[in-house]
Amino acid sequence: METNETQAILKDLIQITNDRISAFAKVEGQIWESYPDIKSEYEKMISHTNVMKNELVNILRENDSEMNEDSSSVRGNIHSTWIDIKSAFNIDSVNSTLNSVISEEEAAYKAYEKALETEGFSVETKSVLEDHLYHLKQSHKQFREILEYRQNKD
Repeated sequence: METNETQAILKDLIQITNDRISAFAKVEGQIWESYPDIKSEYEKMISHTNVMKNELVNILRENDSEMNEDSSSVRGNIHSTWIDIKSAFNIDSVNSTLNSVISEEEAAYKAYEKALETEGFSVETKSVLEDHLYHLKQSHKQFREILEYRQNKD
């Protein structure tokens, strides 16, 4: 059973996951038109992000914790607005947006690293978080590679 502190951390991680889903949506329309060959990898990342969210939600439900699973953090909303503004006025908005998503992915995996430093998670929950951290780092790496691919192709 999770403590109040670990439940609060899990809620924050759900918000971060919702922020990631929103950030992915911002990139999607900009990328497919020019780079349809990376769509399958991107779809895998989106699918896994939704799995991650569901796993976190299920952990909280098992602990009878109340939550709003569709909420997004203020920081995420500000970040999404910033992506919109940069996309509207930037000459190379695809690269700019990808850089923003890369930064968001880095922030997400750092939040997981910090969460895993917290004592009190059950063994099962810690294992789930470690798996999520691994996939976040992979996603971060893939977005960096997409940006590098795009820059080398242009």
